[in-house]
Parts: sequence; structure tokens; C-alpha cells
Amino acid sequence: MTRWLVAIAATLVLLAGWSSGRAGAGAPSLTFTDITAAAGIGFTHNNGAFGKKYLPETLGSGCAFLYYDNDGWQDLLLIHSSNWPGRPGPKSYLALYHNNRNGTFTDVTRAAGLAVEMYGLGAAAGDYDNDGNVDIYVTALGSNHLFRNLGGGRFADVTARAGVADPGFSTSAAWFDYDGDGLLDLFVAHYVDWSIEKDLFCTLDGKSKSYCTPESYKGQSSTLFRNKGDGTFENVTHRAGLYDPTSKALGVALIDYDADGRLDLFVANDTQPNKLYRNKGNGTFADVGMTAGVAFNEAGVARAGMGVDAADYDGSGRPSLIIGNFSNEMMALYHNEGNGLFIDEAPTSTVGQASLLTLTFSCFFFDVDLDGLPDIFAANGHVADDISAVQPKVTYAQAPHLFRNLGGHRFEELTSKAGPALGRKIVARGAAYADVDNDGDLDLVITTNRGPAKLLRNDGGNRHHMLRVKLVGSASNRDAIGAKVRLTLDGGARPWSMVKTGSSYCSQSELPLTFGLGSATSVKAIEVVWPNGRVENIPATGANQTITIQEGKGIVAKAPLAPRTT
Repeated sequence: MTRWLVAIAATLVLLAGWSSGRAGAGAPSLTFTDITAAAGIGFTHNNGAFGKKYLPETLGSGCAFLYYDNDGWQDLLLIHSSNWPGRPGPKSYLALYHNNRNGTFTDVTRAAGLAVEMYGLGAAAGDYDNDGNVDIYVTALGSNHLFRNLGGGRFADVTARAGVADPGFSTSAAWFDYDGDGLLDLFVAHYVDWSIEKDLFCTLDGKSKSYCTPESYKGQSSTLFRNKGDGTFENVTHRAGLYDPTSKALGVALIDYDADGRLDLFVANDTQPNKLYRNKGNGTFADVGMTAGVAFNEAGVARAGMGVDAADYDGSGRPSLIIGNFSNEMMALYHNEGNGLFIDEAPTSTVGQASLLTLTFSCFFFDVDLDGLPDIFAANGHVADDISAVQPKVTYAQAPHLFRNLGGHRFEELTSKAGPALGRKIVARGAAYADVDNDGDLDLVITTNRGPAKLLRNDGGNRHHMLRVKLVGSASNRDAIGAKVRLTLDGGARPWSMVKTGSSYCSQSELPLTFGLGSATSVKAIEVVWPNGRVENIPATGANQTITIQEGKGIVAKAPLAPRTT
């Protein structure tokens, strides 16, 4: 409860400074439109709450965008929790929505074989068997589930055979090839050692029960599963140096922070030090979070880390980090200095000052206006429905943050300027982005705790030019997770991005990379560094299209933007 009782004096000082210094000029004309109902999405999350205030009820749920049928249109997976054992009520399952390519979606959960009841929390999608069909891993309280994509719109639950049930309290997950063998391995974040039998009585007023904070429970180590290539996995957590029973992990991001060509892991922990695991290249990792400056805040205190993402937001050529934290802690924006150190720029920027009172679960970088500068989205919502009784300035439902990147390490908040749908207060948890209508700009899905999922269409974000790049690995893993794409534009600009799973919170955004080109109408050259280190150079191509690059074959497909659907 100590985090909820932080003094407000410092808050007021920072808010005053932020209000007087907010930027406003030159904001793009874009609006996020709520198309949930029109799209046919009728998902409402069930957290099972019935008055006992069990800790897991505060966390769900996640979401993921994926091409499950390879038709070039992003489909949507939404994660359900469930009723508690012995409690009445209809069953709740995962929800897979097929993109009909006309602005609508169809619920195909039962037809796909995904009508499985579990207390689900998050999801990660990746082609672990390199057969050309993306598979789904769902994290849960209890047993997790691996669904193998059989093709033809059907999935099979192969959890037991694959050996990845990983019982416990799992949250976020990420597919990545940590050992460079061309097969996707699996990292699963774990939270705390909780069960109904171990549930504790916590209170704010000394009488009624409230949700306990994670300090009340012991941590649980995250898990690393190595892909053996025969449809099974082995638990290599101890061998890889990742076993940590003090961890209380909620978010994970893939990042090659030291540019050595190997994927490292950043793990956001709740009330425990964050971890930056450097991939040593010999099957093991070393935690360098403390020396890198990302384990604690500037005062040396562990924050309540939740969602996390990595990207080069300032054109330095190095990936930096954005992390969602608890209310009264502000978000973290760790700039990669290139010498093994990170510096948190949030306290002196709009990002930190605007997020001081909000509680951020999902967060990520994406170029919302396609000007070539990665912007920031944060989905917010408190975990205590009675928090305002203790801190009147903090609310349960909270509006998201949309920070526009102005360049020069400066941001402005656009939430109030991007339409009422985006600015509405909700109890948000998961969030992801994808171009669901193939018009070039990036749309959003946001899940809410014990509430409806929201699909928000980006209207006006495609006034600049763009290029979408989909990669297909051959010798590398087929999804090309870990591949880096760098463009060369007129004037010498060289924006880059990396294909990744995970990030956000319990959620996954689309795998194709969207490059905002600003006023550029063409790309002079494309360099792809595949996960196995192979470098491939692609000649000039035009803007405003989606290209598919296959390892060793160059561009194998091109598709123009689709017309706007309304």
C-alpha cells in the first residue's frame, strides 16, 4: 500500500511545470474512431470477480494481432479470463476474430478450435515450427496453452506434447531465437506465487478487503523454453542463467541494446528491480540491469514496471526503452547512451510529467502520423476500484496517453486532440497496433479489465508517405524475429526497425514493419540484417505499398494500399 499513499506535494509541483510547458503547435490532424461495434467485435472481458478480491482479477487481459490465415489482413485475438472454480455463470473462451477485409470481423473461435476455457492473461504469436502458419501461445493462471496452427483456419492444442504448460502465474511472453539455430524459442514472464489457497486478506481501511499489492507475495521465476526442432521444448531457465525466484515480471521486450547481433531481454518487474539480460552468445544470459541504470529509478527505488517496448525514438541508431509504471511513479523513458548505460529522460519530458498520476499497463512505440519519428502510446487504468478514496487525484478509469514525437527528445501529448474515442477514461490493460484496414496507418486495439475491448481506427494518420515491410525467413526463423531493416532515404536519413514479438503488456502488435516516410515518395535502398547475421541489400522501391522480402530472394511480393473502408 505504500505506493498508493505517496505524498501528493511533489505531484503538484511537477504537474504545474508540465501545464505551463506543453507544446501544441503543428499537431497533425488525425482522429481515432471507435469502430468496435461496426466491426462486429463484441468481446467483454470476464475476470471472475465476485467480491473476494483475488489478485489475478486486477491484471487481465491481453490481445494480439496476427495473420492466422496468411491472407494479408491482420486478424485479432482477445484473451479471456474465467469464473473462479465453483462459481456460476457462462463459460468464457479466447476470442479469435477473422478480418473480413471490408471493415468487419467474424468470430471464428469455435471453428478454429480455440474455445478453451482458462484464466487467460496474455498471448504471443510466432511460427515455432517454420511451416508457414503462425502459432499461438496463451499465458494463464495455471497451465498455459500452445495452439499449433494446422492451416485451413484450424488450431490444435499441443501444450502437453510440446512441454510448455509452465504452471504458475504467467503474464507476458515473447518468441525469439536466442541461440541462432533458426528456431523460435519461448520466454514466459511469471508474476507472483499466488493461489486461492494462498490468498491473503489485505485492507485499506482496516475493515473491508482490498486487492493485495505484489509485496504481499513471493515472486516466481520466469521461464525460458528452448525449441528442440521436433515439436517439443526443453526448459533451460537454470542453464541459461535466467532463474530468479524474486522476479515479479509483467512485461518483456526484445532488444539488441549493445548492437552485437544477439537478442537481449528486458524484463519489467513489479516492485522488484527490472532486469536487462545480455545475451552472451553461448546459450546464457547475464543481468546487467543494475550497471546499465534500468533496474531502479533515479532514487534507487524499484518501481512497479508493467508494459515495456524498445525502439530508436531519436535517430541515434540505438534502441531505447519505454516502461509503464504505477501511479505516482511516472513512466520511464530510458535513452540508450551507446556505452552500456541508459538515462531516464521521462522526469524532464512531457512523457514523465503527463504520466505522473496514471497507472500504465501497455505501452509501445509506433509512428502514428507516419512522419518518420516513433511516437508513444500508453494504456492506463488503476488496479484498485476504490483508489480515489485514498488519493482523490487518482482515478480507477483513466484516459490513455498518446505522445507525439517532435524530434530533439521532445514529445507533446495528443490524446485530447485525437478524438473523444481515444480520450475516454477506461480501465485499460492490453493494447496493440496493426494496420487492420491496410490503408497505411496504424490502428489500435485496447482491452479493458472486466469491460469491452475497443478497436480504434486511425483516421488521417496516413497523410504522410509510408512503406510496410513483411519479412519471410529461410535459413532464419520464418517470421524473421530479430531481423533489422534499415532504409536509405533522400537526404541521407536511415530509419530502422526490428521485427519482434512481445512488448506492450500481455499483448503483441503486428509483425510487419511500418516505416513513416514523411514527404519522401520513394526509398533509395533497403538493408536487411537477418537473425543469422546475413546482410541483404534491396534496390530502390516506391512508397505507399506493402512489400514482402524473403531471405535470399529479395522482394517477392508487392501490394498497394487498400482504399479507406468506412
